[in-house]
Amino acid sequence: MSGAQDLSLLFEPRSVALIGASDRAGSIGGYALQNITEHSDFTGDLYLVNPRRTDIGGRTCWPSVAALPATPDLAMLAVPAPDVLPALQECAARGVRFAIVFTSGFGETGEEGKALEAQMREIVAQSGMRIYGPNCPGLTNVNRRLGLTFSPAFKLDLLAGPIGIATQGGGLGRCLLQAMQRGIGVGVWTSAGNEVDLEVSDFIHHMAGATGIEVIATLLEGVRDGARFLHAVRHAALQRKPVVALKIGRSEYGRRAAQSHTASIAGSAEVNSAVMRQMGVIEVDDIDELIDTAALLARARPGPAEKIAVFCSSGGTAALSADMIGSAGLELAEFQGRTRAELAGLLPSFASATNPVDTTGEIMRDLEAMTATLRAVVSDPAVGLVLYPIPLEYGPVTQVVAESVVRVQRETSKPIVAVWMSDRLGAGYDVLVDGGLMPFRSVGKAVKAIARWVAYGQWRLRADATAVPEPLQLSAPRGQALPDVSTEPLAKAWLAGHGIPMPAHRLARTLAEAQEAAAAMGWPVVAKVASADVLHKSDAGGVAVGLRNADELAQAWERIHHSVAAALPNARIQGLLIERMAPPGGVETLVGVHQDECFGPVLSVGLGGIHVEVLKDVSRRLLPIHLDDARDMLRELRGHAILRGVRGQPPRDTESLARTLVAVSDLVTAHHGAIAELEINPLWVGAQGQGVLALDALAIPSGDHAT
Repeated sequence: MSGAQDLSLLFEPRSVALIGASDRAGSIGGYALQNITEHSDFTGDLYLVNPRRTDIGGRTCWPSVAALPATPDLAMLAVPAPDVLPALQECAARGVRFAIVFTSGFGETGEEGKALEAQMREIVAQSGMRIYGPNCPGLTNVNRRLGLTFSPAFKLDLLAGPIGIATQGGGLGRCLLQAMQRGIGVGVWTSAGNEVDLEVSDFIHHMAGATGIEVIATLLEGVRDGARFLHAVRHAALQRKPVVALKIGRSEYGRRAAQSHTASIAGSAEVNSAVMRQMGVIEVDDIDELIDTAALLARARPGPAEKIAVFCSSGGTAALSADMIGSAGLELAEFQGRTRAELAGLLPSFASATNPVDTTGEIMRDLEAMTATLRAVVSDPAVGLVLYPIPLEYGPVTQVVAESVVRVQRETSKPIVAVWMSDRLGAGYDVLVDGGLMPFRSVGKAVKAIARWVAYGQWRLRADATAVPEPLQLSAPRGQALPDVSTEPLAKAWLAGHGIPMPAHRLARTLAEAQEAAAAMGWPVVAKVASADVLHKSDAGGVAVGLRNADELAQAWERIHHSVAAALPNARIQGLLIERMAPPGGVETLVGVHQDECFGPVLSVGLGGIHVEVLKDVSRRLLPIHLDDARDMLRELRGHAILRGVRGQPPRDTESLARTLVAVSDLVTAHHGAIAELEINPLWVGAQGQGVLALDALAIPSGDHAT
C-alpha cells in the first residue's frame, strides 16, 4: 500500500481499543493499560477487550471488538501469537483504521512465522486497515503525552521536543529517546518491528509533515521498499526537514545480523550511502553521532557556508579544537577588526583575541566579563557557529562559564556548541542541560556533528538551486524497448547514436576485411572478438592490442579465433571488431549502470585499474543526473587529482567526461526498465580539449525486454 497515506489517526487516535487488556502485574496488556490511563493525557474513548473479564479497574471490559459500542480508530493487540490473526480479522471486519501488534513470534522466527505475516498483509490488502508491527514496543507520542506502548519506561522519558525518531528495533530506539537526559526533547518515536505493512519510510513521511517535528532521526537495519524510502526522504527534503540516518549492515557481519533481526534487504552499503548523500540524508556511523547530529540540527539550521569560532579558556584545548576543525575540512572564521578590538578591550593582554579565542582562566570567575566576551564572538558576521569546549569541572567557576553560555545562547540564533570534556559532571553540566544546549562529551564528537551540519547547509544550497532529486524509480514510466545490443559493435552503434564518442571501428567478417579496415583507419589497431556469447572477451583470449601492421593482425586473427573456440566451444563468432587505438597518454575510467534491487538504476564512475578493483574508488548516483551532479561525482573520487593533472601530466577533459555521464543517464532514462546493466570500460579521457572515447562497451537487456 502507499506510504503516503495519512497516518494522523495512528499518531493521535480519537478512540483506542486495547485487545488483551489486563491488570496482571508485569503483563504486556497491563503495562499498555497503565501507560494510556495513568501516564498519558489521552482524552478520547478507551475500550478494553478481554473475553475473560467484565471489567478491569472499574472500566467496562468487552468480549470482542465486534461487541464494542463504536468503532475505534486504533486497536492495540496484546494477545498471544495464536490469537493475533483472528483479532486482526475481527478489527478489519469492524472497520478499524490502524492496528498495533505488540506480539512477537512471527517473521523473525522462520518460515512459519513469515507465512503468518503474509496472511497479515492479505488482511491489509483486502480491508485497507494498516498494521504497525508485529514484534514491536508500540508508538510513543511525547509531544501529545500519549503512550501507545507496553514499555514500562514510557513514564520516565517524557521531555517533549522537535526530534522525530523512526527505528525498526526497540532497544536502540529507546537509547535514542533517552538522550533527552542531555536536554534535547523528542516529539515522537516509532519502532516498526517486523514491518509487515507500515515501515520506517511511512513514519519518516508522516513526520516530515507533522507539526512540532523539525528533524527526523532514523535507525535502519534494512530498506524493504526502495521507492517508499525515496518518496519519504524526498518529501522530508521538500518540507525542509533534515533526516539523519544510521544504517546498520555495512559489513558482512552486520548485514547478516540485520537480516536475521528484521528480515529486511540490507542492500549494498556503498549504494545505500550514495542514495542517502544524493537525497540529502545525513548518514552517521554510530548511535551517539545520530543523537548529536540530530540535536544540533534541531537547535539551528545551517546556511550555505558556515564558518566556526572556537572559544575557551585553555590554550591547549583551543589548539586541539582548531586542529580537529582543520582536519575535518571545516573553516575557522576570520574576525572583523571591530570584533578583535572589542576582545582586546575585554581580555587580559596575554590572552588570544583572534580565532581560536583563548580567554585564559583570568576572567572565568566574572560572569559579566565572560558573557560580554562570548557575545562579541557570536556577534561577528563571519561566525556561523561557536565551539565552546570546557576541559575540566571546577565547581562554581565552571558553573559561571555554563551560565554565561546559556545566557548568550538565549540572545542569538547561532548555535553555541558546548563540550563538557571532563568525566566529572558538576553543576555547570546541569546548567547546560537545563538550558537546552545538549552538551557534547568530546571535541571530536562535536566536530563530527558540526561537519555534518555544515555539509547539510551546502547540500541544501544545491537542492534549492537545482531542485531536490527525483529518482527514476519515483517518476519515470517504462521507457523504449532496447534494440539488439548483443555484441560490442551493436552496443557501440547504439551508444554512438546517443552522443557517446567512439574511436573509429568496423566489424570485419574476414581477415581481408580486417586488414582493409585497419589500413583505412590507420595503425595501430585493436582486434576484439564479436560474439553475443562472449561477454568477457579478455578472459576468453578474445582481444589483441597494439597491432602495427597486416602481418600482426593476421596472427591475431588466428590466435583470437583459436582461443575463443577453446574457451567457449559453443560461442558463435560473427567476426572481429577492428578499432583504432586511442592516442597515448589518456586516463582510463569506468562508467557503468546497474539495477539495484532496492533503489533502481545506479550510475557509477571511477578511475580504471587498481582504483576501482582494489581501492574501490567509485562515485555513485541514482538516475537521472544533471551536469552539476556529474561534476560532483568526479570531485568525490579520491583519485580526482589524477584527472586534474599530477607530476607534469596535463589536466584531463573532465567536462567531456561529465557530459558523457549525463549522456549515459539520459540514455538509460529513455530506456527505463529495459537495461539490466550497461558498462563502458574503459572510457578513455584525453587532455583538455581531446574529449573521451568509449573503448569497450557492454549492454545487457532486462529479462522482460530482451530481444
